[in-house]
Amino acid sequence: MGALSGKVAIVTGAAQGVGRCHAEYLAREGAAVVVNDLSPAVDDVVSTITAAGGRAVAHRGSVSDWGSAEALVDTAVSTFGDLHVLVNNAGFIRDAMSFSMEESQFDSVVDVHLKGHFAPAHFAAVYWRNAAKSLGETGTLPQRRIINTTSESGLFGGPGQGNYGSAKGGIITMTLVLARELGRYNVTVNCIAPRARTPMTEVNPKFAKPDAGFDKYDPANISPMVAFLASDHASDVSGQTFIVLGDQVHRIRPTEISHSIAAGGQQWTIDSLAAAKDLLFGEISSGVPAWGGPPM
Repeated sequence: MGALSGKVAIVTGAAQGVGRCHAEYLAREGAAVVVNDLSPAVDDVVSTITAAGGRAVAHRGSVSDWGSAEALVDTAVSTFGDLHVLVNNAGFIRDAMSFSMEESQFDSVVDVHLKGHFAPAHFAAVYWRNAAKSLGETGTLPQRRIINTTSESGLFGGPGQGNYGSAKGGIITMTLVLARELGRYNVTVNCIAPRARTPMTEVNPKFAKPDAGFDKYDPANISPMVAFLASDHASDVSGQTFIVLGDQVHRIRPTEISHSIAAGGQQWTIDSLAAAKDLLFGEISSGVPAWGGPPM
């Protein structure tokens, strides 16, 4: 019996890389998995899972398309009878500096990442809300999970990624919104920022597979954290964001006020704000914040 036995999960963008690792790991832990991607390679992932004795079905479609996202959730329910876990993972990059980026580059990346997270979450939330209503006041709500995927660019602002970083930053806020909205239906919503060797990062030599020893950037290293957040062990974890890489998990402190100033019941002026600037920033630099992630 795996930690996810009896659970039904959706993994988006699961034809390769981190998403494929998630789908296969969740299946090994007992979940029935809907493997979503636009690529025909989803069939290979399903075959791998079923050959190992797991249960899986393919869904080809864009997660940013409203109708396709609805069909994705319907596939889980009609095939396996329920939906417990939604792993939003699909995405790609179209990097360019702000002065060089074209409209299509911006729109396509924001569409697949931001809308592509919200659309499946919307239809999962509709299903879970209706299921909760049908139970009435005395029914026991099953545990449900959404696990979103951000990036360190979304956390810290990667140059050349005004589209990708902005969408990934929006996903962090979306995670908090959904966690606040859906907690009443026994849904937890969390977010991971994976650092791994994927089709988006493999061109960087730093992500190359080592000749020996622990493979820090193996995408399979990310999936145990996803499975943990999907499991009953994480029923009290919600609205959180984690950087996951290799053998490390880093919890991100939620946005908080660091310093405050007040004008004593009157409107601020430019001069009074200038005079209070040191109080507003305290010991923290007023310049561009340093990159806050763990070292490569």
